[in-house]
Amino acid sequence: MDSPMERWISSFLEAQTATAGAARNTRLAYGRDLMDFAGYLAGRGLHFNTAAQSDIEAWLIRCEAEGLSQATRARRLSAVRQLYRFAFDEAWVKTDPALRIKGPGRSKKLPQTLSEDEVARLIAATQTQGREGADRVRNLCLMELLYATGLRVSELVSLPVAAVRGHPAMILVRGKGGRERMVPLSRPAKAAVSDWLVLRDAAEAGSGQKSRFLFPSRSAEGHLTRLRFYALVKELALAAGLDPTRVTPHTLRHAFATHLLARGADLRAIQTLLGHADLGTTEIYTHVLEDRLRELVLTRHPLAESAPEDQAEAQEA
Repeated sequence: MDSPMERWISSFLEAQTATAGAARNTRLAYGRDLMDFAGYLAGRGLHFNTAAQSDIEAWLIRCEAEGLSQATRARRLSAVRQLYRFAFDEAWVKTDPALRIKGPGRSKKLPQTLSEDEVARLIAATQTQGREGADRVRNLCLMELLYATGLRVSELVSLPVAAVRGHPAMILVRGKGGRERMVPLSRPAKAAVSDWLVLRDAAEAGSGQKSRFLFPSRSAEGHLTRLRFYALVKELALAAGLDPTRVTPHTLRHAFATHLLARGADLRAIQTLLGHADLGTTEIYTHVLEDRLRELVLTRHPLAESAPEDQAEAQEA
């Protein structure tokens, strides 16, 4: 591959970090996407500054033929668009060949979630899952924190122990792109954290090894890994009698948002709690409002009591 194209990608990614505060995982994904595009162009004797709109469209067609999902293709096009926007601003190209390309969009598939009863069963399963008592206390703390805060998995497993010292009502979380937000803790979550801290600190004192993480481990990162937590959630799902294919750490994040919204929480507040930069990302949860709004109309509207036959018709609609 031409080294000039690699330099384009490197410069673009550096700019993303400096100006947009792009998270590491986002940069890695964009880097992979752009390297794939660069490889495609190189195979046809082209460079970023000689590619035309038709070349980008042909690449997208190839991506679809490879079976890539709609969301992945949308992300790949987004990476190319941003690269050319950057190149145009830097005067590396005179025209932007990606400007008029319409992407595949993103799937409107609703996120999988769990009922409140299913979440309760999942949390209760922590009482039986674990080789010893400390493991069970840690597992309960993990699940209570996840459901109470809606943290991303990476945010949860890497949570600094300093964030929960002193029985705080709210914890400071550093999310994507280094953005910080305050997230309140529920009463059960605070109790679970308090119980885990006692055992965690005792184990740390016994080993003589200090860790800055709430959930320390011997992993290269120094904390519980995302992969191990993913496996733990699957184990808890089985113990709770739930289909493990339906349950992931991200499912609990969806349940957090869905249950809050169903109980009347404001969408903007949920956006803040989840750490979404764009309200549009949070709006996918509004599907849970449909039944609640229908019930409000049928039970609270002034004419609702006088027209039961209309209620029946509305429920069928």
